[in-house]
Amino acid sequence: MDIIEFPERHYVAVRKTITLTTFGVVADRIPEIYGWLVAKGVAMEGAPFFRFHVIDMEGDLDVEAGVPVAGPVEGEGDIVAATLPAGRYASVRQVGHPDQLFPVIEKLRNTPGLVFDMTEEADGEHWGSRLEIYHTNPAEQPDMNKWEIELQFRLKDPA
Repeated sequence: MDIIEFPERHYVAVRKTITLTTFGVVADRIPEIYGWLVAKGVAMEGAPFFRFHVIDMEGDLDVEAGVPVAGPVEGEGDIVAATLPAGRYASVRQVGHPDQLFPVIEKLRNTPGLVFDMTEEADGEHWGSRLEIYHTNPAEQPDMNKWEIELQFRLKDPA
């Protein structure tokens, strides 16, 4: 696990409210986002990711499927332009099937001394910035057990 200081980062995304069983509703939009960026001539900068805004593991998840871009752009339709907040992020990489992330997430969340940019509310955990970044291209490596996935969880600013 590393602590990394990031500047503000630009991206475009599609945001949906889903459940764990309907994750494909947002995940399946990533190729469309890539196509939109290519058609607009927008430079991409990094691997696609999922940004979790609100998490209720027993209910709904407010999630974005995003693609980083080199600079500010204007969205169109339900493809929105946004930024990831600057700050310190706890980061860990995992090679394996996405289903194997739960113990990695729990270990990161239970690391002593880390205070995350997250608040507990009635509808779930509200995150300032919680990312799952997919560094492996599924077209080049279809075996999900060999995928490299990075977790980046923003830390609360020191008081």
